[in-house]
Amino acid sequence: MSKWYPKNGRVIFHVDMNSFYASVEMAFDPSLKGKPLAIAGNPEERRGIVVTSSYEARKYGVKTTMPVGEARRLCKDLIVMSPTFERYRAASKEMFKILAEVTDMIQPVSIDEGYMDITACHEQGSPPEIANRIQSRIKNELDLPCSIGIAPNKFLAKMASDMKKPMGITILRKRDLPNKLWTLPIEEMYGVGEKTAGKLRKMKVETIGDLANHQVIELKSVLGINGERLQNRANGIDNRPVDPEAVHEFKSIGTSTTLPHDTTDEVEVRQVLRRLAAKVEARMKKKSVLARNVQLMIRYHDRKTITRSRQLPDFIETADELFQAAFHQFDEHWNQQPIRLLGITAQDLVEQAEVTQQLDLFSYQQHAGKEKLYQVIDTLTEKYGHNPFQKLKNPSDARVTTSFQKDFLDDFKNK
Repeated sequence: MSKWYPKNGRVIFHVDMNSFYASVEMAFDPSLKGKPLAIAGNPEERRGIVVTSSYEARKYGVKTTMPVGEARRLCKDLIVMSPTFERYRAASKEMFKILAEVTDMIQPVSIDEGYMDITACHEQGSPPEIANRIQSRIKNELDLPCSIGIAPNKFLAKMASDMKKPMGITILRKRDLPNKLWTLPIEEMYGVGEKTAGKLRKMKVETIGDLANHQVIELKSVLGINGERLQNRANGIDNRPVDPEAVHEFKSIGTSTTLPHDTTDEVEVRQVLRRLAAKVEARMKKKSVLARNVQLMIRYHDRKTITRSRQLPDFIETADELFQAAFHQFDEHWNQQPIRLLGITAQDLVEQAEVTQQLDLFSYQQHAGKEKLYQVIDTLTEKYGHNPFQKLKNPSDARVTTSFQKDFLDDFKNK
């Protein structure tokens, strides 16, 4: 077993459930198997958003976050269902129970995926044998498919689990990088979003291999510390341990509240948002993380719910910064209808130790100036009952999110 379990290294699994919500519905109702199925927030509305879809639906081009109307045009026989979150939560807990019978070194990162450190599991067999047993048990006992990546670290395990779906088991070693990883388009790299990919392509970084071999100075000048981090990952360097306590790592921290009565009072809304921001700040401090994205949730009197997120130029950590980002979106997107519930979520989290914000004279003055401006705006808004300043609107700031990962992860940690 020595060739599989190095003395100075780790053996990491990334277990990723395949088309999880749709697969759970198919396990619950076998008549759905083999049919194009989509789970959507508002299946009866053309503007409802697809949360996930079966592989049969994906063959027609149906994708996550796609409007239901567009999905139906692509696939005329598409079956669209509302999500049943309690069913998904129950299935997820059973899946993690199976993983826990192998090792207690498990780090859930969402309701349908998690990392395992099996370095100390050599008596149970080789990593491929253990992975096969896990995959077979989840399939036979829960009737759910999963893919498993096997690698010396978390990043490579994550990339490996994506390489063969559904029901794949993929081994990705550092010596495999030139042939298996570096040939992939930069957009397929975990941690590289659409905006980052666009910036990288402007630097002639077309593949993961290009990133691995690019000048780090240029990467850092454009992407900051994240440029160096991404290059390390592209070269198979990732020293993060599997941490059973880090269930919120790089996810989100948020809170919401149902108002005692429906309201259109902007002053009352500001007060509620400030309280929510303070709660999020306290949880962020407890976990020593910073946020680069703030999401606002508004539920109206008729229970219609919208979420809007804003990507920020700098990492933030204070309640005031969270409030300002949330209220900016409220000011842009509120439709003047009575509000029933409000929520603030800090997203794109990174550990505080990984980020050092170096403010030069210009940016310092910028930050200080903004603080005074925000104070003036607050004073005038409370005096006149509305924000007297017009703000530029950027439709690209709006982004739909469809997960309920935070609640699940909170429950998992507190169970």
